[in-house]
Amino acid sequence: MTRETLVAGEALIDFIPDRHGALAAVESFSRQAGGAPANVAVGLARLGRTPWFCTTLATDAFGDHLASVLDREGIPDRFVSREPDAQTALAFVSHSRDADREFTFYRQGTADRRFDASGVPDDVLESVDVVVVGGVTLTVEPARSATFDLVERARAAGCRVLFDPNVRPELWEVDPAPTMRRMLSMTDVLKGSREDLGGDTLPTEPDELLDAGPDAVFLTEGDAGARLIAAEGSPWGRGEWHHGGYRVDDVADTTGAGDAFTAGVVAGLVDGTAPEELLGFANAVAAASTRFEGAMTALPDREAVERVRDGR
Repeated sequence: MTRETLVAGEALIDFIPDRHGALAAVESFSRQAGGAPANVAVGLARLGRTPWFCTTLATDAFGDHLASVLDREGIPDRFVSREPDAQTALAFVSHSRDADREFTFYRQGTADRRFDASGVPDDVLESVDVVVVGGVTLTVEPARSATFDLVERARAAGCRVLFDPNVRPELWEVDPAPTMRRMLSMTDVLKGSREDLGGDTLPTEPDELLDAGPDAVFLTEGDAGARLIAAEGSPWGRGEWHHGGYRVDDVADTTGAGDAFTAGVVAGLVDGTAPEELLGFANAVAAASTRFEGAMTALPDREAVERVRDGR
């Protein structure tokens, strides 16, 4: 069996609040499967581009729930390993009145810290077009070394590496800057917002980001849509493209919008989509995901994406 994409990284549990406001004021939460790479993997499956997914799950009840969700979404478990001496990472989400969100993580002794990609053989990587990694597994060892090993082998196999950084200071046990600069030097496609890039941790200007390693940078700009800035070595040659996004009047939750956008970008890369169409599609995937609460639960299928593009 061959697949065009391998997504690698954490799966965790999001606790979604029953009301807007500060975390201290929330009395009830709903349990939802989450983690940016897991969301991207499921997002691709719902768009008809089911990837390989490499992750490490605990064997606790939450880990069993994550395994069940991934199975229900059609994600193959070939590279899903289980860690018996770990717990599942938890993220408590708080929402502001405008549906923006913040996260509080509980991540000591958790399976994502022990992420292991050694089970992905080189012959599988040789059959994959795009490898997608995030920033959370770079925050601690041994997950950091496992992530870099996978990326190095992927590049040697001719894969394009898409990196979606997540520079949250509270997750890092070391200065993130050297690790992130190293990752950028091994990245072909970078996707992020200025917030994702971590302020002073990494360059935020497109030309500086391209100089650091990638040949293509997707910058999401909230309500203003997204931009693609590409260098000469990209699949589209040198250029810059912008799409203004789609207006959604019934926004329920923006938690998974960034991951939905990433799934749209990856699907477009695999399909060889032209820049303007790719940006429009990825923006529509993100917009469609904001109509429902949660991250993974809100990820749309292609029919829902087309409704957004048609103004419905």
